[in-house]
Amino acid sequence: MAELNQSQFEAVSSLEGPYLIIAGAGSGKTRTLVYRVARLVESGYEPSSILLLTFTRKAAREMMSRAELLLDKRCAKIQGGTFHSFANVILRKYAKAAGLGHNFTILDQSDSEDVVNLLRTQLKLGSEAKRFPKKETLFKIYSLAVNTGREIPDIVGDEYPQFVNDLETITFLRDSYTEYKRQNNLLDYDDLIVKLRDFLFDLSPAAKNLLNTINFVMVDEYQDTNKLQSQVVAALTQLRDNIMVVGDDQQSIYAFRGADYKNILQFPDQFPGTRIIKLEENYRSTQSILNFANRVQEAAIFKFDKQLYTQNGSGDVPVIVAAPNDNMQSKFIVNKILELREEGVPLEDMAVLFRSSYFSFDLEIELAKANIPYIKVGGIKFIESAHIKDLLAFLRVALNPTDVVSFYRILLLHGGIGPKSAQKMIDEVTSGKFDLSKSEMINGETTLYKKLPELYEVLYRLHNKKETPVEKAQVALEYYLPLFFENYDDYNKRRKDLDVFINICQKYDTLEEFLTDIAIEPPVDSVTDVEEESDQDEYLTLSTIHSAKGLEWHTVFIINVIDGFFPSVRAFESIETLEEERRLMYVAVTRAKRNLFVTYPIRIFSREEGMTISKLSRFLNNITTDHAEGWLYE
Repeated sequence: MAELNQSQFEAVSSLEGPYLIIAGAGSGKTRTLVYRVARLVESGYEPSSILLLTFTRKAAREMMSRAELLLDKRCAKIQGGTFHSFANVILRKYAKAAGLGHNFTILDQSDSEDVVNLLRTQLKLGSEAKRFPKKETLFKIYSLAVNTGREIPDIVGDEYPQFVNDLETITFLRDSYTEYKRQNNLLDYDDLIVKLRDFLFDLSPAAKNLLNTINFVMVDEYQDTNKLQSQVVAALTQLRDNIMVVGDDQQSIYAFRGADYKNILQFPDQFPGTRIIKLEENYRSTQSILNFANRVQEAAIFKFDKQLYTQNGSGDVPVIVAAPNDNMQSKFIVNKILELREEGVPLEDMAVLFRSSYFSFDLEIELAKANIPYIKVGGIKFIESAHIKDLLAFLRVALNPTDVVSFYRILLLHGGIGPKSAQKMIDEVTSGKFDLSKSEMINGETTLYKKLPELYEVLYRLHNKKETPVEKAQVALEYYLPLFFENYDDYNKRRKDLDVFINICQKYDTLEEFLTDIAIEPPVDSVTDVEEESDQDEYLTLSTIHSAKGLEWHTVFIINVIDGFFPSVRAFESIETLEEERRLMYVAVTRAKRNLFVTYPIRIFSREEGMTISKLSRFLNNITTDHAEGWLYE
C-alpha cells in the first residue's frame, strides 16, 4: 500500500473476474503489472497458472525478473511472452491435437514475402506489359485479411484500388501460398495465432487440459491487439474469466499493422461485469505538458474519459513555434538544442519527433553543419539485412532441405547461376531427384552437384552431421565468406554483423530452437546501423513517433505540425484514420518530461501550387494561451 497510489493498489489487489486497466501515459503501468503478478503468487496461486502476454519478450522477462526481486524465485515460473512465442510453445507441445506436423518451420515476414514472390514467379504473374503487386504488397494484403477479419476484395478496394482488376489472381495466389505452406510444414506469423485460436476454441481434451492449467490471464498494451489476438484472449478465458488487460486507448497507433482500437473500447461488452480502473497519475511529465496532452485528447471521438495529473510541479509551458519556412524551422531546433546543451541538458536527453521519416531531411543537414551527432531511429533491422538472410538460408536448408526459398537464395549468390538455372535446380529438389539425406552417388547426376559440388558438400554436412548451431553456422560462414565479399561492396561494414550472428548461435543447443527464436523475436540492431557512433559520447535522437512510443526525453521537439503533414493527407479519408493521427499527437506530446516545443513552417512548397501558406494542425485547435506560448522565429 505504501508503494502504490490508490488506483494502482486497487488494480494490484484485484483478483478474480475481468478487469480493464486504463493506464494513461507515464502512469506506472509496468509497475502495476509487476506488483499484481507478485500479489497473485503471494496469495497462493500456482505461478505456472499465471499467463502474462506482452508485445515483446524483453518486456515479459523484465516484468518477471522485477516480480522475482519483489517477492521470490517463484515468480520466474510464470508463463510469459508474446502472443507469437506463447503460440509457438503451445503448438509444439500439442502439435498433433492442433493438426500440425511436429517439426514445423516458422517463416518471418521477409521469408513469407519471398515465398509469395517465388510462387508469383512460378505462376508467371506480372509482366512488363501490366503492373502487378510486388511481394511486399501481396503479403501485406494477405496478412491484413487474417488479422483484421476483412475480405481481400475490401482491402484491395480500400487501400490498393489500382489492383482491383487483379482480384481473382491475387486471391488465387493467396490460395497457392496457403497450400504451399501446408505441403512444406511451414507456418507464418499469422498462422501461429490462427492455429492457436482454433486449437483453443476446438475445446478438445488437449485444449481443455491446457485451459485448466491457466488461472489468470494478463495482457499488456491491449490497445495494440488486433482482432485475431482479441479472439485468442476470448479463447483463453473460456473456462475462467480471470482476465486483466492493461492499455491506453489514446495510444492505439498501429492500425497499419492491423491493430484495432475497438478491442479495448469494447472489452467491457465482451466481458460482462468488467471493472474499469483508471491510472491517471503521471510520473513522467510536468503538469503543463499534461494539460497540453489532456487538451489534445479531450477532442477525441472514441475514448475513455481521463485526465492526467502529476505531483511533478507545473514546469514551463509548452511552446508552439512558427518559422518562416522549413529551413528556418531546422535552424530554430539546432539553436535551441545547442542552447539547452549549454544549460546542462545532454544530447541523449533530447529528441526530435516527426510524423514521417522524410520530414527530418532538412534538419539532418543543419545538424551536420552544427556538428551535432544524432541517431535516426528506423532503418534496416539486423535480421532483415541481406547478408544475415544469406547466412540464415544455409541453416534453414540444413534443418529443412525442402525449404526452396532459402535454397533459391543460396543458389543466386553464386556467379554464373541465374534465375533459370537456379529454378532448374529447385525443380530437382522438389521432385526428389536431389536429396540431401542421400549419398553423393544418388545426387551425382543432378545439375546442382555438377555445377556446384562444393556447395553440395557443405549442405550435405550441415544437414547430416550432428553439430551444434554455432558449429553449423561456422561451417556455413566459411563457405559463404568468398560469396559475401563478391556480392557486397560495403562488406567491411557488414562483416561485424556476421560475428554477432555467430555469437547469437552460441546460446542455443538445437538448430530448431535457434531458427524459431530468430523468426519470432529477432535481434533488432544491425552493427552497420550503429558503427559510426563509436567515436561519440552523446547523440540527439531523431525518430518517427511510432518508433518513439514507450520512450521519454527531457526535451521533445515535434516538427512539421501542419494539416496535410500531421495529420497526413491520407488521414482525411475517414474519421477512424483522422482519430488515429490525433492519438499519434497525444503519444508524441507525452514523451516530454520537462520541455515541449511544437514547430511548424509558415510557408511550404507544393508541387501543384508552388509556395503556399500552411495551416497549423487541427489537433491544436483547442490549445489556448493557457496551455502554450506562441513564438515566431525569424
